[in-house]
Amino acid sequence: MKILAVIMVGAAGLLSGCPIIGGGAYTVGGTVTGLRGSGLVLELNGSEDVSFSGNGGFVFGTRLGHGAAFTVAVKSQPVNPSQTCAVRNGAGTVNRISLSNVIIACSGTGSFAYVANQLSNSVSAYVIDSASGALATSSASQYATNGTAPAALTIDPNGQFLYVANSGSNNLSTFSIDNLTGNLTLFGFSTATGSGPAAVAVDPTDHYLYVANQQSNTVSAYAISNGSLTALSGSPYAAGLAPVSLAIDANGNFLFVTNFGGNSVSLFLIDPASGMLSAVAAAPVGTGAGPQSIAIDPTEAYAFVADQASNGVSAYALNSSTGALTPVPGSPFAVASNPQSIVVDPAGRYVFAANSAANQVATYSVTASGALNLVSTTAAGLLPSAMAVDPSGQFLYAANFDSNTVSAYTVSATGALVSVPGSPFPTFLQPSSIAIY
Repeated sequence: MKILAVIMVGAAGLLSGCPIIGGGAYTVGGTVTGLRGSGLVLELNGSEDVSFSGNGGFVFGTRLGHGAAFTVAVKSQPVNPSQTCAVRNGAGTVNRISLSNVIIACSGTGSFAYVANQLSNSVSAYVIDSASGALATSSASQYATNGTAPAALTIDPNGQFLYVANSGSNNLSTFSIDNLTGNLTLFGFSTATGSGPAAVAVDPTDHYLYVANQQSNTVSAYAISNGSLTALSGSPYAAGLAPVSLAIDANGNFLFVTNFGGNSVSLFLIDPASGMLSAVAAAPVGTGAGPQSIAIDPTEAYAFVADQASNGVSAYALNSSTGALTPVPGSPFAVASNPQSIVVDPAGRYVFAANSAANQVATYSVTASGALNLVSTTAAGLLPSAMAVDPSGQFLYAANFDSNTVSAYTVSATGALVSVPGSPFPTFLQPSSIAIY
């Protein structure tokens, strides 16, 4: 029997009008994020269809018994605009509890880019040309933060809010995003962090936000409610020495923290119900000297760390069940001078490293074992310090800290980068971070 139901819009909106069927005691549900178009239809075990018109929580109507297998799949992808939605935590066996951790993450071609300008205390906003990847400033060329020295920023998975970590004033600025124009509006008051916030990340369900506090050696954790932030019980959590970057796996189970002064990666388990963190006993894991940036392969097979002080990239096999990191044979892999930022393309085929002292971006192909092979190097501006790949994997952007520009590239079929016409594009003073939605 096929059942059609519609999800209500909103971060906490549950499935409406879906009758409960089946003789079991347990349900399967989760969260849809990033949905812009219409036409998304999910299936549970090939026999229950659910259609969606917005982001938020959902629960399938079928009740399953203990020991029953379940599989959630995308039956129809969204259109107008066209998107691709991936299912995370979508298969398993019911074990005496209803499941609410299925994640449906939808993405398409990037529409907007945002850059934190550390010395200007501002954020630059750009509209991305979907055909060429070129950047055009939105109606306001920059937006003042309500803090000083913005060092990092991130966008929530639904593209509603931009969060900016201000390293000079030890707080977070929150902006609401106009999804039609990309314009920003300061939202509410600033949120206190630890000392020297250097990185910020939102979990895939859009429920929790985490901040790495470089000077206080901690990670702050917050619950998100319509853009507003509330510190979680137990926050801040102790990390290693000088935590400077964060990464969350695509399933939302683990938070990885690079400790620049400790030459290590700390690993925390994320409680899906509360967002609270638990340190994993097997961590921290050793890296090269000065781990500055970490990226997780979207397929959750590997993790990569840019070791700035030792001019290498450490590669690890990632156990998606435990979060454990095991060095890949041959790791670390030599790169040019002072890799400061590292990103992986959405398909997990290529790793890009911003070699800041060499003023270049290097492309590496990822082998079946997780080893890296150099594909090419491409000139950037002065001191490329941060990078971002658009969600479709077509374009890559590098923020050049010393030349106050953003270099834009098309990612070719081989992973080699080709400069976008008009690149580099101007920013304001000391662009230190970039995010795309």
